[in-house]
Order: sequence, then C-alpha cells, then structure tokens
Amino acid sequence: MNDLKNKNIIVTGATGGIGNSIIKKLHENGANILATGTKIEKLEEIKKNFSNIRILKFDISKSDKIETFIEDASRELSGSFDCIINNAGVTQDNLAIRMSLDEWKKVIDINLTSTFLICKFAIKKMIKNKKGKIINITSVVGHTGNLGQSNYTASKAGIVAMSKSLAIEYAKKNININCISPGFIRTAMTDKIDEKFKDLIISKIPSARLGEPDDIANAVLFLASSHSDYINGETLHVNGGMYMA
Repeated sequence: MNDLKNKNIIVTGATGGIGNSIIKKLHENGANILATGTKIEKLEEIKKNFSNIRILKFDISKSDKIETFIEDASRELSGSFDCIINNAGVTQDNLAIRMSLDEWKKVIDINLTSTFLICKFAIKKMIKNKKGKIINITSVVGHTGNLGQSNYTASKAGIVAMSKSLAIEYAKKNININCISPGFIRTAMTDKIDEKFKDLIISKIPSARLGEPDDIANAVLFLASSHSDYINGETLHVNGGMYMA
C-alpha cells in the first residue's frame, strides 16, 4: 500500500484499541496522520510512540464546533487531507423500556449526527481538492440488532444508509465513501465481557475467535489506498463470518 506515502489522513477515536491499530498501520505505510480524541494523555502517548504524528483534542459531541474542527485539522495537515476515518463513537446500553430519551439521544447524536456533520464538512474540503476518501466505522450489530442496544444499533445502521447516500451524491466528484463493519474485536471493552457470555459470542462466529484490532486496521488500509478506487458506497464486513451480507 505504498501509495499512502505522504497522504494526509485524519483518524477520530484514535485513542482506543482499534484507533491505535489504525494509526500504527497507516504510519507503517508512510501516511501523515492527525490523531484526534477526547483524552489528551492518550493522544500525547500516541505522539510519543509514533514519529511525525499530529494530535488534536476534540470531542465530536460538540456538533456546533465540527466545522471549526475540520478547518483546524486541515490546517494541521498543511491545508488539506486525503482521507478521514470516522472511528469515534459511544455506547449507552439499556433495555428499550428502560432507556431514557437522553440515553437514546446521546448515542444517536454522537454516533450518527456528528459523523454526518464530519462527513459534510470533510466533503466540502474534498470537492475543492477534487478527490477524497471517507471511511466510516460501523458495527455488525447495526445489521443484526443486539440486546439492550436499540440506540447503538440504530446509529450504526444509520451510518451505513447515510454513507450509501453520500457515495451516490459525490462519486462524480472523485470522492469514495465506504464503511467497515467490525464484528466482536478483542479490545479493552470486550475484555470486560463475562467469560460465559464471551464463549457464547464465539460459538456464533464460524472462525471461532474474536477478531483483532489489526483486522480492522488492515481493512482501513485497503479502503484508504488506491486499490479501492472503484469501490464506493460499500460496507466491508470484518467479523469472522458471524454475519454474511
């Protein structure tokens, strides 16, 4: 994937397990990276571990500041960027009859509305540059549903449909917009799952194991590269066969 050398790429949600793997993989392939997230200590750690990486603290829940964020991120990358990876997101699980309106709105607003706004303002920049790639990270449960996650699954399914619409609108502008839908990936979050429940999850995966963050990073690497130039509006499922579209 040597064509990523010196490409300017923004990664949101950079401080988690998947975000870290994405950054590592892009860095190994020569990309100029701007890592963003809400935890400055972890961003500083990323900057320490990888050379020539820029960091920018930003909370995507601040929807009224997203346009400014895109301007600031572009400025950090010498005025333009080639690709943005929307990896940031939250969960607030509860059974539907117990879920408050605030729990519903928080997840929808951050995962779906803020992702839309990042795409919107990124696309404006990409139109000026006459090219660009957007990679939105969704989830297998956005396709299958999941107990206690009606807000999260709705937000992730919404990202898929939104990405298809954006891909149709801007394909002629040389902008590719695709999704990656991870299954259950081994991260700090899944490490906290009770072993019995984890075994139940693994029993439903044909590959008989959880995925690794690098599995998602490898998919990002492909979609960010020129090898995917004729792929648009698609969702790449990375789940060990748990869900086959």
